[in-house]
Amino acid sequence: MSKALTPQELHNLAMNHVGKDLESRGFEFVAINSKLKRHPQFVCIDKNSQYYFVIVRAVILPENPNNYDVVWMETFKKHAYEKDAKVLYAGVGLGNPKGEGLPVYLNEEYLIEYNGIQVIDMHLN
Repeated sequence: MSKALTPQELHNLAMNHVGKDLESRGFEFVAINSKLKRHPQFVCIDKNSQYYFVIVRAVILPENPNNYDVVWMETFKKHAYEKDAKVLYAGVGLGNPKGEGLPVYLNEEYLIEYNGIQVIDMHLN
């Protein structure tokens, strides 16, 4: 019998995809936090020693992975600003190819919608 992935396992799957993307873009990892609802998930630096806080959000398709809580993001941007870091957002949509409403199962194919990393404007509202 197939085992449905837990919310934490879905989050870890999304983080794996985003981590590979960050690595391919030349970011160096300073810290990684894979616990659900703990932000940021990745603290990275680029070749110019600029710090980045990366937020990874996994959603179940058909929910749009590119949407995030704008009010919460303002609070997080303030935190990043105080640490002289920039904020990156990576939304990852995951789904079962056999249909909406079905869970994503361990060791089975899955759908992924990942449009890359979004740079979050650092102007505080």
